[in-house]
Amino acid sequence: MFDVFELTLMVNHACNLRCTHCYTGAKLHRPMSTQTACAAIDRAVSSLGIGGELQLSFFGGEPLLEADGIFEWIGHAQTATWSNGRSTTWSLTTNGTITTGSAWTVMTRPGTALSISHDGLPEVHDRFRKSAEGRPTSDQVMATIDRLLQADCRVNVSMVVRPETVKSMPDGIRFLHSRGVKHISPTLDLWTDWDHEAGVDLENAIAESADFWMSQVPGLDISWFAEKAAALTGTSSNRVARCGFGVGQVVVSPAGRLYPCERLIEDDSGDSPLRLPGDVFDGLDFCGVHSAPEGRAADACPNCTLQSSCSTLCRCSNYIRTGDVTRPDGLLCLLDRLCFRETLRVLRQQSHSDELQPLRFLSGETGHVTRQP
Repeated sequence: MFDVFELTLMVNHACNLRCTHCYTGAKLHRPMSTQTACAAIDRAVSSLGIGGELQLSFFGGEPLLEADGIFEWIGHAQTATWSNGRSTTWSLTTNGTITTGSAWTVMTRPGTALSISHDGLPEVHDRFRKSAEGRPTSDQVMATIDRLLQADCRVNVSMVVRPETVKSMPDGIRFLHSRGVKHISPTLDLWTDWDHEAGVDLENAIAESADFWMSQVPGLDISWFAEKAAALTGTSSNRVARCGFGVGQVVVSPAGRLYPCERLIEDDSGDSPLRLPGDVFDGLDFCGVHSAPEGRAADACPNCTLQSSCSTLCRCSNYIRTGDVTRPDGLLCLLDRLCFRETLRVLRQQSHSDELQPLRFLSGETGHVTRQP
């Protein structure tokens, strides 16, 4: 039995946008049935020990196309956990373009950990995130973010960073913060090539972003730095940073197939080499479904001084970059080293300048680590 079980429901393959960096496959109308969703929830709850927590996430496509179902399934999860001495938290990643009726109700429901995709500067966002009809979407998404902030909703913005946009990352963070966004989760596009020049640009962008973070905390939470600050100061965070990869973490596709990570579903053809055995209706719980590989390859990180605090343990990211779930590549190692270095630099600078405790750099509200949409 698990103390925490992370269940992700990919509620539909369909989406009203055609983002060029999307990795979730063809945008076919394949909605998840209530039977499948409830079976997955019941099985996840049965995997929890008394007092355990179900962390329920909704993903797509665009999940708010199934807003009515999501509203119902949250209620089902709450009932199932409360009656069994457990608890439920839930999160949602959306493109921010669907705001009517039940979609707005779901986004503003108390307890929803909401992440909206926007890539920083409007011109950067509009370059990659267009509607199915080819129209830009930045203004629409920002209007949703503005409306949510006016309603006192906590909004995390997931910001995809690519080699051709990495130089604009600091300006994108400044733009979002100027609009009132306090929680930003940058995420690298792992499906594209990052050459040496892009790596240098990433180094400069992270340093500049860290300087801006230093000038704004605790009123700005940038996940890359806040996570490192928590590790460096020995402070606990409620971010979901673990990688269960089938152990205490299961993703269910609309067809009921099981995966260790939503980034492996793609078109859900069933032939993914890392797909978990069976389907959602095959058992009473998710205990023992999969034994995930542990650690990293023995020769992957020789003599690295950061191994004890390394964040390159995401098996799916490793698999995307190297084809080996235990082996990170140079990009993942570079990102981890740069974030560690710049966070440490910021903590030292601020400590020397005004003698404030490093805890100042931890936002009062830290959220869930979000997934790249």
